[in-house]
Amino acid sequence: MDEQNRRALLVIALLATQADGEQDEREREAIRATLARIGGEELDHETLLQEVESGRHELGRTASELTSPETRELAYELATCVCNADGAAGEKERAFLGELSRALGLSSTVTERFRREADALASAPLAAANTDSEIDEQIQRQAILCGGLELLPQGLATLAILPLQMRLVYQIGKRHGYELDRGHIKDFLGVAGVGMASQVFEGFARQLVGGLLGRAAGGFLGGLAGGATSAGFSFATTYALGHAAKRYYAGGRKLSAIELRELFTSLVTRAREIEPRHAADIASSARRADLGALQRLLTG
Repeated sequence: MDEQNRRALLVIALLATQADGEQDEREREAIRATLARIGGEELDHETLLQEVESGRHELGRTASELTSPETRELAYELATCVCNADGAAGEKERAFLGELSRALGLSSTVTERFRREADALASAPLAAANTDSEIDEQIQRQAILCGGLELLPQGLATLAILPLQMRLVYQIGKRHGYELDRGHIKDFLGVAGVGMASQVFEGFARQLVGGLLGRAAGGFLGGLAGGATSAGFSFATTYALGHAAKRYYAGGRKLSAIELRELFTSLVTRAREIEPRHAADIASSARRADLGALQRLLTG
């Protein structure tokens, strides 16, 4: 995949983050920070973001820059995951995906199957079977699983990380006597500093830009360096969310928004320090992962 295809995919991902027309400043800043973190000096992220926000990158023209059937299908897969990040795609997002599908020349057989699977994951119930493990053990296990999912080639694997993280927060809250709904958990993630669309976008963009700038070898999701970076990112985010939730709900939800965000940030730093010790476990998790079984578990 050459620079033209990678850049077009990155633009389509950015367009997908805006598809619902409701991107708030917090989400916008998260995406800007993502591009700044992963782009380095080689990518003028501010210019790219401004071009997308000002409408200079028209969807049909960008889609025409993709030069192979594989990259066109990948573009739809990527956009669908971003549109489903904060729940099953709404009317505006479905309209965007329909326009993208037509621009890419994809058959409804391809797009509908993937869209249904993505919708099911995005709407996965929060409740799950009780676990007897200690909270710290559960957090570590889920962080390793989410890190491993980033090493898989399917876009749905990245999307599956969000319901796993939401379910982890739900289970921790319940253990401390709080019955949480989806809206509360989304607010918790947002206050902590985890934008849902921006997190899915970052998972893809880290690997896209890694290939674009020559820091990863082996293709879009197959690049070992890019994949390892994304795996570390998802491990750290899940670890930090779990331990922030543990502290927050065990303490009676008394942390302010500023205190919660500061706690989450410090926990991310801690997670990045310990992640190398779990690199082999993350790789092993990816080798054992059965995405189909995971989808059935989440949606069943």
